[in-house]
Amino acid sequence: MPAQYTVKAGDSLYAIAHRYQLSTRDIATWNRLGSGELIFPGQVLRLTPPANSASSSPEASRGTSSTGTASRPKPAPTAPKTPPPTFIWPADGTLAGSDNDIEGVGEGIDIKGKIGAPVRAAAAGRVVYSGDGLIGYGNLLIVKHSERFLTAYGYNKTLLVKEGDSVARGQTIASMGRAPDRSVRLHFEIRDNGKPVDPAAYLPPRRR
Repeated sequence: MPAQYTVKAGDSLYAIAHRYQLSTRDIATWNRLGSGELIFPGQVLRLTPPANSASSSPEASRGTSSTGTASRPKPAPTAPKTPPPTFIWPADGTLAGSDNDIEGVGEGIDIKGKIGAPVRAAAAGRVVYSGDGLIGYGNLLIVKHSERFLTAYGYNKTLLVKEGDSVARGQTIASMGRAPDRSVRLHFEIRDNGKPVDPAAYLPPRRR
């Protein structure tokens, strides 16, 4: 993984984090981006923590009282863990092996179907990426469902929503297209804090 990335037209922080399997929060912190919503073409983003970050600074991990005695910081309260949304299957069809050998494509599942078949939002959320700028995914949509969860939909023929659109669970957001091997399929991923997880653990049972 490179140490830096130069933002291109159409990029979003979510798409960059998805590509390099990083947390959007980490990239925003390392680059002092605030919420991270606003990035621009030509901007250089670091993809590794700076050497003088608070977590690596001796002073950050050592507190002193007025008498010079080390004080023990109080533990931060644990934030409640956001539960995953209730996901549905994003397309009809049969499960196929995933193309994880294709450059850039992460873990997930592939659903074989018919060209132009509906691709549906697996849960309600907001579109944070719509385009073809990530290697190996073809026409790609990324939908943010919460601070933790994203879903990605690759190999689409047509994208029916744009960045910033709110989508409902089950809404048709794209049409199924062809993978690099010319087979008709949808590549689908679920990511928890930027890390790919097994979609089968979050999707309802279905008959193949």
